[in-house]
Amino acid sequence: MNTLAAVRSAWRALTANALRSVLTMLGIIIGVAAVITMIAIGAGATERVQAQMRALGSNIILVTPGSVTSSGVRLGAQAGQILTEEDAQAIALEVPEVQVAAPSNRTSGQVVGGGSNWATSIFGITNDYLVARDWELASGRGFEPMEAQGSGKVALIGQTVARELFGDADPVDQMIRVRTVPVTIVGVLARKGQNSFGQDQDDVVMLPLSTFRNRIQGGGGGRLKRVWSINVKVHEGQSMAAAEQGIKELLRQRLRVQPGMDDPFTVRNLTEVLQAQEASSRIMTLLLMAVAGVSLIVGGIGIMNIMLVSVTERTREIGLRMAVGARGRDILAQFLIEAVTLSLIGGAIGVALGAVATWATGQFAGWQVSMTLDSVVLAAGFSAFVGVFFGFYPARRASQLLPIEALRHE
Repeated sequence: MNTLAAVRSAWRALTANALRSVLTMLGIIIGVAAVITMIAIGAGATERVQAQMRALGSNIILVTPGSVTSSGVRLGAQAGQILTEEDAQAIALEVPEVQVAAPSNRTSGQVVGGGSNWATSIFGITNDYLVARDWELASGRGFEPMEAQGSGKVALIGQTVARELFGDADPVDQMIRVRTVPVTIVGVLARKGQNSFGQDQDDVVMLPLSTFRNRIQGGGGGRLKRVWSINVKVHEGQSMAAAEQGIKELLRQRLRVQPGMDDPFTVRNLTEVLQAQEASSRIMTLLLMAVAGVSLIVGGIGIMNIMLVSVTERTREIGLRMAVGARGRDILAQFLIEAVTLSLIGGAIGVALGAVATWATGQFAGWQVSMTLDSVVLAAGFSAFVGVFFGFYPARRASQLLPIEALRHE
């Protein structure tokens, strides 16, 4: 019996009991659909974390004030500004692994321009902040040295602020009022999207740090030029752990922290945090895939059971085939083809169902999903393997029947 004849014979046997065949395929259909959907959700989560890492910038360490104790009461993280612009300069100069250390301040307020107004985040930064965050300019320029040092009335704005104030018009060289301070827009930042906390990073106005301190804070930064955070970018290829340790030791020395006392600041490796999130997403995807794979195994067991029933029901047919010259391997091939056909048809339906489930998840649940060709091939290939693996025993049992005994079967 050639392969084509075996396929035709297998197809006739399956269609003769269509309802039973469909019920047998149900486990495969659900398993394949579940595997594809889980992989798509996991891949989407991983892509989202990677996008956040790209938006954050590479090799970033964030230094912020730690908890402050007042009259025996711990006020929590960032309760007091103990870091200064000079601390940032010292980190950049004295820690060899550091490329730039960018001090920054932050507040919020109303901005007015282009006939509209918008409540947004207001940052005081240096040009090094854009280097640390790998933040490009979509148009315009950065701050010039005289503007950065002399409290220049200039600003960079994010894409969200540009859209809300000016619509489709070019904001560069336009005048806006930040709180009560009139400033000229000299540049528009490239789009960054949301951060890991879901905050819109493009909803921002950035001023020179000296402008922020003297015109927005009203000199509240004081003589020591205190800042809320320092964004540190480490040289490519340098050890993040060594940079962290160097920063901690330097700041403890500058802040005169006694041995045994807790650090009054926090040093966080944001890249490692997001990489841990990515690893967690991958582990969760593997766990979900393992759960979905159970459905495939259950479906395979169902195929084996039905094939065993089919062998029993068709014992006389097998005996007749052998009596007219069919060999054991022909019978083996026939039943294997039936099992694989069941699996592949179930796999094809499962792929279609998985695609619909993936689309529905992204559309209605609002999750980021990513269905790839690899996941389809993996699910379909595994379903075919299930057919061969679980169909082999019934097929082998059929091929080993003795023709005389098979013909006597009632």
